[in-house]
Amino acid sequence: MYIYLDHNATTPLATEALVAMQPYLTEGYGNAASIHWAGTRAKEGLERARERVAALIGANPKEIVFTSGATESINTALKGAFRPGIGGKNHLLISAVEHQATLETAESLISWGVQIGMVPVDSKGRIDPNELARQVRPETRLVSILWANNETGNLYPIEEIAKICKEKGVWLHVDA
Repeated sequence: MYIYLDHNATTPLATEALVAMQPYLTEGYGNAASIHWAGTRAKEGLERARERVAALIGANPKEIVFTSGATESINTALKGAFRPGIGGKNHLLISAVEHQATLETAESLISWGVQIGMVPVDSKGRIDPNELARQVRPETRLVSILWANNETGNLYPIEEIAKICKEKGVWLHVDA
């Protein structure tokens, strides 16, 4: 017997998810971008899933983007926020204990002229929302923060951070 404590990274597939996905894993496994019958069926399933996720969080289905995993999602969010030609604010604020995917993406953004700020953590790995608020500058476009630290399990005060970002007119990306 073993004990697995890294459910932030990988969790067992929920039975409900397996049942919902079963038809697309065994029969309707076509490429959703293809126009043939198998692709059309997969596309219909994908769009139903997009509509369900949007309904759960009060979003428009067009706002839901599915990716293959966390690293791709982080790259898409951060690079999308600072894509060349967008202009304006050029400051990204992250914590000192972000996931490696966030740290590496942030580092790559420096070559685009993005300035990176890092919010320190205390001796227990916790973020002080007041310190985060102090580090937000007029040129801060985005705060990118973990909800649960993948190494320590610390949960960060996302609601408080979201309130700060909203008050300061800064976008918030949460690696949840």
